[in-house]
Amino acid sequence: MVHQSVLYLDDTYLTEITTSVIAAGRDDAGGAWVAVRDNLFHPQGGGQPADRGWAGEWEVVPVRHAATGLVVLAGGEAGPSEGDVVHTRVDAGLRLLHAALHTAGHLVEAASRAEGWTLAGSNHFPGQARIELTPSETGTRPADAEDREKAADRLRAFVAAAVADDLPVIAEHDAEGRRIVRLGDLHAAPCGGTHVRSLADLAQVTITAVKLKRGRVRVSYTASHRPPR
Repeated sequence: MVHQSVLYLDDTYLTEITTSVIAAGRDDAGGAWVAVRDNLFHPQGGGQPADRGWAGEWEVVPVRHAATGLVVLAGGEAGPSEGDVVHTRVDAGLRLLHAALHTAGHLVEAASRAEGWTLAGSNHFPGQARIELTPSETGTRPADAEDREKAADRLRAFVAAAVADDLPVIAEHDAEGRRIVRLGDLHAAPCGGTHVRSLADLAQVTITAVKLKRGRVRVSYTASHRPPR
């Protein structure tokens, strides 16, 4: 079995490395793909969009290869060959934006728990970021516009306080081997995404809307990454 290191899980801020091509092929549409030994690229999944970047001068998008389970870099046209040494680079600005949005999503979920809401779904895509939640029987039900705005204000205050406290963001594995992402002692959840180092890395975390649709609460938000420290 071909072994591939998954570097994005260990270091969000590592955005380029020289590595070797361990497999190459073409998809059903004839587009070329390669797998590299040391993979920097986060494929789409868990509500987070895929990284973008380059293998040498070849522009690529990572996807999960169903047959092998490897993350492969798809480029459409002919790319490097198996055995080639290539310098791979992730689009650093996009990586930091995705990490900020995903981390902010965990923070918004943590704030929502205080309202008696539990996570039902999430989307961390730029311009679409939102958390969908199910209210408990005793939780807040923001049925009218005034209730929704009051709930949004409480979420905003919770988020602002956590960012001001600069809680650390730590990924570790539990006894069952699951990767758990923690925001200090505030929040913990299984997650395979990229995240900021600590909450002070977040900028412009804004709760833009709280809506109640078909029994679910939808909290929309935006976030960005401060200039890297």
